[in-house]
Amino acid sequence: MVDSWERARHILEAAGLDPGRLAHLTPLTGGTYNTVEELRLTDGSRYVLKIPPAPAVPGLRHEKRLLVSEAEFYRSAARVEVPAPRTVSAGDDFLLMTALPGDPWDGTLTDPERTALRTELGRQVARLHGVTGPGHGYPSGALGPLAPDWRTAFTAMFDAVLDDARRYGARLPLPPDAVARTAASAYGALDEVTQPCLVHFDLWRGNILVDRVDGRARIGGLIDGERMFWGDPLADFVSLALLGDIRKDEDFLSGYREAGGRARFDTPARLRLALYRAYLYLIMLTETVPRETGEEGQRWVQETVAPELVAALAEIEKTS
Repeated sequence: MVDSWERARHILEAAGLDPGRLAHLTPLTGGTYNTVEELRLTDGSRYVLKIPPAPAVPGLRHEKRLLVSEAEFYRSAARVEVPAPRTVSAGDDFLLMTALPGDPWDGTLTDPERTALRTELGRQVARLHGVTGPGHGYPSGALGPLAPDWRTAFTAMFDAVLDDARRYGARLPLPPDAVARTAASAYGALDEVTQPCLVHFDLWRGNILVDRVDGRARIGGLIDGERMFWGDPLADFVSLALLGDIRKDEDFLSGYREAGGRARFDTPARLRLALYRAYLYLIMLTETVPRETGEEGQRWVQETVAPELVAALAEIEKTS
């Protein structure tokens, strides 16, 4: 059995920090893949330590070396001054980063606070999308080298999760081959994307920290960048409006456009957005098998996520 304290001390020492100053170690919940712990030192400084599952633990094909992608996201966010953790030390089997102030976005915000925060979030995401990469796809190399074009990268990503669904026997609302055929009918729209931009792809409310300074709510930081890839900025709009429609979020879009983000929803854009919705919802449906999701979680996914996958594919059929 792993001694978390001993592991944390070893990593702190390798990072040039005094392991004897480790005062508290607290497991953090909310994630479903990596082990996450908060480390608090005697001087009050706080760090977050992420440990990936053992290689033998089943997962999806794109989930190899996720911490490589996460470290890349934090480096990129720092370049455009978007609040995010700072990597302190990293290795093949760990990521040590600074902790950020605040708590995950929840339902306690007032309407004025929500308006201000969504607008500010739009500005921050637009800045992230101004960062470009050396190619398209996952920087971890989980699905192979970065691709020279977005269609090659995304079709490989989509095919990989469908292969996972087949391999695990995931319960999908439509046969995998039918999903593949419908998605392929929209692949031509991917050719409009010519620049590989930074995409977090997991910006649901749980990964947006809200901090209160002098009673005023502000965004404390964007966390859990392990799902990031280089690709179409439009893909971020799926998790930003998880199970909803970003086009209805006028506050976010106002801030996004104000900071230079392009948010047009013409026919090719709607097709791409439907593809990215289908991709995320396929992941959510398929990952329940290797995660061994309980009965309640399975029921929620089937009742809530499965219809959204069907709706995304229906939009492709209607729009193509």
